[in-house]
Amino acid sequence: MSVEEGAGGSAERVVFIDDETDVCRANRQSLELDGFTVETFGAAGPALAAILADPPGLVVTDVRLPDLDGIALLGRIKAIDPELPVILITGHGDIRMAVGAMRDGAYDFLAKPYPAESLVASARRALERRRLVLENRTLRARLDAAVEEDPAFLGISPEMVRLRRLVREVAQADVDVLVFGETGSGKEVVASALHRWSRRAGRNFVAMNCGALPDSVVESELFGHEAGAFTGALKRRVGRIEHAQGGTLFLDEIESMPLGLQVKLLRVLQERAVEPLGTNEIRPIDMRVVAATKVDLGQAAAQGTFRDDLYHRLNVITIAIPPLRDRREDVMLLFQEFLTRAATRFGREPAPITPAVREHLRRHDWPGNVRELGHFAERHALGLGQNEVSPPEAATAGTLAEQVDRFERGLIREELIMAGGDVRIAAESLGTPRKTLYDKIARHGLTPTDYR
Repeated sequence: MSVEEGAGGSAERVVFIDDETDVCRANRQSLELDGFTVETFGAAGPALAAILADPPGLVVTDVRLPDLDGIALLGRIKAIDPELPVILITGHGDIRMAVGAMRDGAYDFLAKPYPAESLVASARRALERRRLVLENRTLRARLDAAVEEDPAFLGISPEMVRLRRLVREVAQADVDVLVFGETGSGKEVVASALHRWSRRAGRNFVAMNCGALPDSVVESELFGHEAGAFTGALKRRVGRIEHAQGGTLFLDEIESMPLGLQVKLLRVLQERAVEPLGTNEIRPIDMRVVAATKVDLGQAAAQGTFRDDLYHRLNVITIAIPPLRDRREDVMLLFQEFLTRAATRFGREPAPITPAVREHLRRHDWPGNVRELGHFAERHALGLGQNEVSPPEAATAGTLAEQVDRFERGLIREELIMAGGDVRIAAESLGTPRKTLYDKIARHGLTPTDYR
């Protein structure tokens, strides 16, 4: 059994090792009174076998054992799982050795005699750290699976599963596509995937942001020009349309295109031919057009700010990208990936995800969507993320019962995500009976299989 497999149901279990029966009994009682599950051993050998079979959340061991000293035991445990916390119990004469063990990976050490409160407090901190480690491992495993499926569409939510399926199906159809999504939601990612999964993948993917260029140069960029077509046109320039021959033309922020150019683009789409500036030559074009917008083009057409005929010509198939606030189960997954990438780029160790940061990730609405989340991850990797995290404000909408209900639903949903839809694991993590959790899942309209 692997560490990850065994740890799912044992993350709160403490293995306590001491060859004195009375010490084991007293410490077990102290830990169990605080809610821990404790398994005691009088020697290292049987404890190691139990750890290997079912890794606990924490190991507490005396340095002096009859079959193996605690320092050697620490090394054996770290070979099983380098991130399994180990607390050493030492006599006064062993403190220097214990300090050295801290450098070798021990989580903490307690000098005899120690108050029960010290052991409980250290155990509580160690198990919280262990819980975060296991959550990160779960996220990493699920992230690796998502990346293996397609790195451009990170996400485990039902919305992202449907989006990946739709994009794959549409890519094969070779029709023009309109992509709708809020700022930062990944419209170019979708456009690139439509190209990459289509028969045109071997040809150019040509992107142009219609809102990033002055009106005076958009026409030349899009349609191209011949030498001498206008003042300053010293040589022939192939436009984006012609450059996309055989491939895909991606027009981002299509709503920003001047109305005069919309007429010319409509003609290109209808005739599949382009007439560059400065020539009467009409050149046939074989390309797919993917246009992206963050506004409702139908409404823009009704208001006269976008051509109605161009809207209907582009709107053969529309792909709507769900905003990040509607797929919150993807937030932690994406943040973990962005944080790892940023730490690698900056040459740093990934910064720990504290409870305050986790709460911020859970509660924030992310109006800038994936782009905003990626930037937050970069700042967190540089040690600046905590500056943006403040204590969560109490929700003001609805009655107290409604607010509690929303919080409970969100908490259960997140635990189901972390558990991969396994209600047993989620129930153990939440510390609630499985039947009670099933009842709450049904009441909140959740479906565990959606998160597998």
